[in-house]
Amino acid sequence: MTALRDELITLSTGSGNPSGRITDIAAAEEFLRMFHDSHSDAGPLGKRLTQVRAEIEKTGTYRHTPAELAYGARVALRDSGWCTSGLPWRRLKVRDLRGVRKTAAVATECFEHLRLATANGKVHPLITVFAPDTPDRPGPCIWNEQLVRYAGHRDKSGRVTGDPRYADFTEAVTRMGWQPPEPRGRFDPLPLVVETYDEGPHCFSVPADVVREVELTHPELTWFGELGLRWHAVPVIANMRLHIGGVDYPAAPVNSWFVGAEIGTRSLADEGGYGVAREVAERLGLDTSSERTLWRDRAVVELNRAVLHSFDSEGMTITDHHAEAQHRLAWLRNRQRTRGNRPAFRVDPDTAQRARQGAPEKFPAGSMEATEPQHGSRLAALLRQRLGSS
Repeated sequence: MTALRDELITLSTGSGNPSGRITDIAAAEEFLRMFHDSHSDAGPLGKRLTQVRAEIEKTGTYRHTPAELAYGARVALRDSGWCTSGLPWRRLKVRDLRGVRKTAAVATECFEHLRLATANGKVHPLITVFAPDTPDRPGPCIWNEQLVRYAGHRDKSGRVTGDPRYADFTEAVTRMGWQPPEPRGRFDPLPLVVETYDEGPHCFSVPADVVREVELTHPELTWFGELGLRWHAVPVIANMRLHIGGVDYPAAPVNSWFVGAEIGTRSLADEGGYGVAREVAERLGLDTSSERTLWRDRAVVELNRAVLHSFDSEGMTITDHHAEAQHRLAWLRNRQRTRGNRPAFRVDPDTAQRARQGAPEKFPAGSMEATEPQHGSRLAALLRQRLGSS
């Protein structure tokens, strides 16, 4: 799933339906017609259009029925192109939690998402949809790129233990009050940061029992386990905005399953990640004196073999990049030509930056779970400015 993560459409800040704006009736009507075309048992379209127009006129927005919400989420997944092979989009299970707005409640349900996504030792495609943006206030948002990512602990010399891609984010959440474990390891799950209009951003440590991990071994290389590598079992993308019929759901964590190369190549082998390709190559006895010996390519192959072998050994669903390439080509041949009002997952530049670096300013210590709400974040200030609040 995440191997295609960087291909998501990025939008300028304020696109879609930011809080403080009235829902676009044309977008709502287009989606409802699309829904009724696909659901002959949904009842009269005209009656539903009349209901929605009246609701928007009265409140500035409207509420999707559970069936509309589920259909919109599944179509957004189908049209995105990063639904992994072997996953029919209709199999996506939808958790309708639109009544959840508080930071602690959002975090708790995110942890429940992780439990459900790996229930019975299998990966289950799942989306949890929290409260939407409305004209009077925005819905909750999640800073993290995924519900599980590993910390990058930077020492005084600049050396990073863990995932260097999240070293800045690690420092940001530490300033917010997160206490990294001691000793600091290479695979310490980062806390979840949830932000709401009323409470500001809060950190929540991820319970160890909801993080299903796979220890990496190799089908032939007996020494591979000595490297101490592991990875979390399910990729739950957390910082995308789900857009359905003019309504935006800023917190809608969703998962399918990993593409093996996302772990082996992009996370473990790449020098911007854990950078273990050289260590594997040296263990293999390869000549690393020059890139022309292709030692890096050979090491990456063994890393990817180890990932697929380990996930298969534990019965955790995973796909390989060759199957994914064929799936991608089939999607390109058959994809719908998307228009602006079709259901979609979107991420804006500020959201993407916050997932790697946190907010630009420093937060006071003590903004962990049980602390008083903090209202000083840049995002909250911008939202208040949009709404004309002091």
